[in-house]
Amino acid sequence: MPKRENFLFASNRVIAHIDMDAFFASVEAADNPGLSGKPLIVGGGLKRGVVSAASYEARSFGVHSAQPIFEAKRKCPQGIFLPVRMKRYKEVSHEIMKVLKEFSPLVEPVSVDEAYLDLTGTELIFGKAEQAALKIKQNIREKTSLTCSLGISTGKFIAKIASDLKKPDGLTIIPPEKVRNFISALPVGKVPGIGKKTEEKLLKMGVRFLGDVKRYSPEDIYSRFKKFGIRLVELADGVDRSPVISYSPPKSVSSEDTFPEDTFDPKILKKYLLDQAGIVARSLRKKGFKGRTITLKLKYSNFRQVTRSVTLEHSTKLAEVIYKEALRLLDSYNLHSNVRLVGVSVSNLELVDAPQQLDLFKKSDEYEKKWEKAEEALDRIAERFGTETVKRGTLLDK
Repeated sequence: MPKRENFLFASNRVIAHIDMDAFFASVEAADNPGLSGKPLIVGGGLKRGVVSAASYEARSFGVHSAQPIFEAKRKCPQGIFLPVRMKRYKEVSHEIMKVLKEFSPLVEPVSVDEAYLDLTGTELIFGKAEQAALKIKQNIREKTSLTCSLGISTGKFIAKIASDLKKPDGLTIIPPEKVRNFISALPVGKVPGIGKKTEEKLLKMGVRFLGDVKRYSPEDIYSRFKKFGIRLVELADGVDRSPVISYSPPKSVSSEDTFPEDTFDPKILKKYLLDQAGIVARSLRKKGFKGRTITLKLKYSNFRQVTRSVTLEHSTKLAEVIYKEALRLLDSYNLHSNVRLVGVSVSNLELVDAPQQLDLFKKSDEYEKKWEKAEEALDRIAERFGTETVKRGTLLDK
């Protein structure tokens, strides 16, 4: 086992995890007060989609995120079903992140509705953890009319668990002197990073709570769980040195669609891939990245999922290149049943202005340069007039 530093609690750290309450549904209710207090379900179409968010009123009927819409409809027939308005949710999320940055420059967004915040050293400005947390909740409510739940402790993983203990509109603080008892009684299935297979393996060892890990030697845990074993031993010791990172570059950019009806028609798949390639390429250019690895994702009607990837010699940010490579991947793969979902992603990213090794024997690719100019022109049109203003003729009847 690699040498491990003998840490105890990082008691000087004050880390908060902010989790918005039923975010999508709450935004809908805030925008339309007539919906307040009603069972709201935000998601895709009634036949094929899944629940993206449910208000607490809808959750009382057994509705939850990632549930098929038809099942949510069966469990809560009186529910109000609303489409996803991601643009609006991102706008509200931006306002929330601005509030958080008033309390610390170290804000790490995890998604549109949750973030970590490092409050270490801010006591003289905002007071102790509880005072700062109450002020954060107040400012978010005043700015957005929404409630959030906060967890505060000495590290990110405990703060995240704590934020979920008193939802909605909750506040849970686990101070350094209570961390050990909190960890000892924490079910292993609640620990971030422990999936079902790892949980099953731990339960077979008699490890039901995180504190039970200490019944085994660090060497034994490492031999059973390899690299994750080091993390497991540290968490059982109350050690979480994960920093709050104010910016983390994206690992990939993707787009995918679930079809209204399962399909075996390659023409339909290709049409969707063309649209998705454009979405991914626009996002890459907007974020200032390009990527080398293009991945095709297919999900069959039985929910079995397959992916196929190709890594290019040179990075790209062009929809034309992404689409052609996705087509090659599709054409080289033998479909064996109806497809429910198709998607494309670009990973292995680097900044647009990152230096590249040039090929001395390769002539300049005028074809790609022309496409780059054309797509950048389309970006400017879309930014000013909307993404539906100009589109390829092939996509007019998508």
